[in-house]
Amino acid sequence: MKVNFRINDIKFEGEFNDTRTAKEIYANLPLNSIANTWGDEIYFDIGLKLSKENPTLDVKIGDIAYWPQGSCMCIFFGPTPVSTNKNPKPASEVTIIGKTNTDIKLLRSVKDGDEIIVEKKL
Repeated sequence: MKVNFRINDIKFEGEFNDTRTAKEIYANLPLNSIANTWGDEIYFDIGLKLSKENPTLDVKIGDIAYWPQGSCMCIFFGPTPVSTNKNPKPASEVTIIGKTNTDIKLLRSVKDGDEIIVEKKL
């Protein structure tokens, strides 16, 4: 399940995994939201209240996750304010729903309030 992300002039791809959560989000694409940043994490409300599935605090650079507590999709690309090393760490448990290999420098240019669009890659 490949997806395209668009934030301002930035365009990049991601691939969702085979979890129930990823499938539910994919079925509800496209979506428009407003980006928020928290350290090297972009997160945004997706308007879906989904239950936890394999919840974890163990995320890696490039992981795309669903954060049930905030009904948000998250893109991790480096340390967050609660990280204890160079790896990302979510504020609370997330469900990993996919991965992106986009350039971290592009993601670091995203600002709070930027419009984000997520759509199925055709």
